[in-house]
Amino acid sequence: MDRIRRLGEPGDLGWIVLANGELYAKEYGWDISYEGLVARIVADFANSYDPEREAAWIAEVDGRRVGSIACVAAEEEGTAKLRLLIVDPAARGRGIGGRLVDTCIEFAREVGYRRMKLWTVSVLTSARKIYQSRGFQLVGEEAGHMFGHDLVGQDWALDL
Repeated sequence: MDRIRRLGEPGDLGWIVLANGELYAKEYGWDISYEGLVARIVADFANSYDPEREAAWIAEVDGRRVGSIACVAAEEEGTAKLRLLIVDPAARGRGIGGRLVDTCIEFAREVGYRRMKLWTVSVLTSARKIYQSRGFQLVGEEAGHMFGHDLVGQDWALDL
């Protein structure tokens, strides 16, 4: 059985870091700098998130963690950031990524954000398709050397 629950069980934060580090190294050959970035995002969330305006979720299949997403406040007033979307390869094709994104957007609307933004890289085509299908628009791109590779970073935004 699939379910999406609020982050908060022991091991959730560590799982997000582990899953991202392993998955992106295996699928894209990304180096440890990506896992370090995820660890910083997770640590910042754990140490200073505002439960009235920020949240994270874990997707489970048969009680096993298979995905995550987070909604955090952006620097700009009234803007949320979608972060940490990941779905385990074994759980793909079940609509979990879309449900996680929908959960994040719904939360952002409920707590009063007017806009949501996210940053991704162009090679993550499945995630980009989910974002586009929810109305996100590409608002900027920049090529650079990240995570041991030449990649194109992308900024996406959605008016809520």
